[in-house]
Amino acid sequence: MADRPLRLILIDDHEMVLEGLKAMLTRFRGRVRVVGQALNAEEAERLVKALDPDIVVSDVRLRGSVSGLDLCRRLAEADPKRKVVLLSAYDDEQYLFQALRAGAAGYLLKWIDGEELVRYLERAAEGETVVDPTMAGRAVASAARLQAGEFWPGAHLGLTQRESEVLGFLVAGLSNRAIASKLVLGEETVKSHVRSIFRKLDVNDRASAVAVALREGIFR
Repeated sequence: MADRPLRLILIDDHEMVLEGLKAMLTRFRGRVRVVGQALNAEEAERLVKALDPDIVVSDVRLRGSVSGLDLCRRLAEADPKRKVVLLSAYDDEQYLFQALRAGAAGYLLKWIDGEELVRYLERAAEGETVVDPTMAGRAVASAARLQAGEFWPGAHLGLTQRESEVLGFLVAGLSNRAIASKLVLGEETVKSHVRSIFRKLDVNDRASAVAVALREGIFR
């Protein structure tokens, strides 16, 4: 594999991000080559099957019913040797844990520079599991707390710490706008968290999410 560039498929639901990432990687064309790109998981699965890339590089969150984590899980189930590296703007350890459980070969943050990204992709291609160094120490500490049973409400259902906070406010009856104000977040970010909560709790609305939270003893 060292004799040729790594063949990559890029997946992100924002075309501007895809084009920017592809442009950044053109500086390293002797080491990596983008052979395909997709805006959603369904299109990505077709491309992976048709092109058989060395590495799939995907955003964690994708529009639609299939997230980047779901896509990673599907690709790993179809081919356990498939290497998927997830890129994310979220430095939340729970996303990292979920990515590794889904079979990801790596979890990197989106503000990584081109040289670092290519270096990590090369290491992933060689069989390493690559994790953004800023998250590694925190992840170890979080794993230790999880082992001791000391974690946030809903962690056992896959909720991130932020999603747990948002769910708590849903139980309290706050609107998205009020939650955004409480957590100093954008309202669209809160909506994104709420959609993720619905998916993880397998519900379709706020009332059902609150019912699950109360039934499971996440919040009382």
